Amino acid sequence: QVRLVESGGGLVQAGGSLRLSCAASGSRFRLNTMSWYRQTPGNQRELVAAITSGGSTNYADSVKGRFTISRDNGENTVYLQMNSLEPEDTAVYYCWVRISVGYVYWGQGTQVTVSS
Repeated sequence: QVRLVESGGGLVQAGGSLRLSCAASGSRFRLNTMSWYRQTPGNQRELVAAITSGGSTNYADSVKGRFTISRDNGENTVYLQMNSLEPEDTAVYYCWVRISVGYVYWGQGTQVTVSS
């Protein structure tokens, strides 16, 4: 069973920065794509950013140029550096991982609140 532990959320003023981390443990298989999603009350979870095991990335249009996703394959950890935060970025952020045999796993979520 893969366990994902997220950290780094919190309260920040608009224009500020936060860095989220998600450490994966317990997998006997290679971690393929690792992603960050976010969700606000009453809305569906949306993809924020994703990174493949080879380092290819893609971003939601709303965060391009402000957020950067990266990963440390040796530590099985994915990061999300969030700069120039806006109140609209307020959400619960979830880590998502797909392992090589196809199963996917979600983290428990971490709250990010951006005040205006």
